[in-house]
Amino acid sequence: MVKYDFEFKKKVVLAYLKGEGGRNFLAEKYGIASSQHIIEWVNNYNKFGDDGLKRSRKKESYSFEKKLSVVELYLSSEISYQDLALQEGITNPSMIANWVNRFRAAGPDALRS
Repeated sequence: MVKYDFEFKKKVVLAYLKGEGGRNFLAEKYGIASSQHIIEWVNNYNKFGDDGLKRSRKKESYSFEKKLSVVELYLSSEISYQDLALQEGITNPSMIANWVNRFRAAGPDALRS
């Protein structure tokens, strides 16, 4: 999986926000594997500013209760991982997907540290 650095993501996000092209055009122009990345970056930038585009160097730790609450919210609604992450202040939607998969496979205890 390709990792994009902060400067690259910000350049693409600002191009999108300035109307220099849609997500498909910009994905092709900048060689981004999926145009969905651009939407995630734009949403994170709009919600968290520059911090939403930076790879966190600290390991964010969430309590069992927080994980369970987020998983239950996902399972009881029709919200996307991306929208739920933005709503809950989590910059990595794939973390929620991981929690949901672990919960489905082994129940609530799979979310404990």
